[in-house]
Amino acid sequence: MLYKHFAVPVDGSPLSSSTVEQAVGLAGACDARITFIHVKSDFASSEDGALLHTMSPDTFAEVSAGNARAIVAKAQAAARAAGVASDHAILTHDRPHEAILACAQDKGCDLIVMASRGQGAIGRLLGHSVTERVMQGSTLPLLITTVLRNRPLSDEARAVAVIRDEHRSLAAVIQAVQAALAQPPADRPLTPLLGAMLDYIEAFPERSHHPKEDVYLFRALQRRTTAMDEVLQTLEQQHAQGPEEMARLRTVLHDWAQGQAGAGDAFAERFGHFAQAQWTHMALEERLVLPAASQYLTDEDWKGIVAAFEGNADPRFHEDPSFDAMFTRLLSLSDRFPVGAEKRLPA
Repeated sequence: MLYKHFAVPVDGSPLSSSTVEQAVGLAGACDARITFIHVKSDFASSEDGALLHTMSPDTFAEVSAGNARAIVAKAQAAARAAGVASDHAILTHDRPHEAILACAQDKGCDLIVMASRGQGAIGRLLGHSVTERVMQGSTLPLLITTVLRNRPLSDEARAVAVIRDEHRSLAAVIQAVQAALAQPPADRPLTPLLGAMLDYIEAFPERSHHPKEDVYLFRALQRRTTAMDEVLQTLEQQHAQGPEEMARLRTVLHDWAQGQAGAGDAFAERFGHFAQAQWTHMALEERLVLPAASQYLTDEDWKGIVAAFEGNADPRFHEDPSFDAMFTRLLSLSDRFPVGAEKRLPA
């Protein structure tokens, strides 16, 4: 039997990110679609939540959503990169296994795909006990991808999960910009929102992601083999050209903000070219560099890479703690713009 609609609970942990990639790969092979399910606790029932709801309903709405929108956006970005159709459900429930089962049934899913003992910010919601309860209560088939207690994530698996997760963060914001620009001109967002999105797209890769790739991942691979030299040189050149391209985008956005005729359409066109370049860039890394790294790098290499990408290494690349908050805020602000058709990364 070929399953056609997966229910995939997500919590934002490295284990969850790894499960998303496995589920997306399986869905692509089965020509299936995915519903990503995120279950969050009931903030409104807490004393702080009740007070905030009374004092500032708008702020309450944003805080109570937490990083839920960001988590499902990254999962859906992984699906879009592989050309897999997906939707999502964000649920508030104190018994997450019941919420997962009810949502899977309601959405018409025919397979639940999850790992045991997720360890994200709400890891308790997708822990081993929840997996057991889903297994006990489900009338649907359940595929458990990993039991963390039996098979802890290796340094390589953790590093790859972080790299892919950072790609998904960037992709989700790019797709949010494209969704906003796809609206009729009268409904497009004010340029300050697009400017804030450009701030993230520029700052996160330039200050964190690309330098770590250059110094840790690419250098390690160059030490172990010459087979990837041409690809790595291309990627490093693209990293170096990033600031120039962002400057051009900002110039056109400034013209738009000043009311210059046709600037909005010009920005949309230039951003479209930029987005396509990003898909190609990330595809090279995920289709060629990461598999080569898995083949050639040693356990010691991966130890240094995961330390860097998890923020525990070279002080030159201290992670800006505002990046996660910026990402969550942007996804919240752009949520009214529906993301369109799935985008497959180039082969």
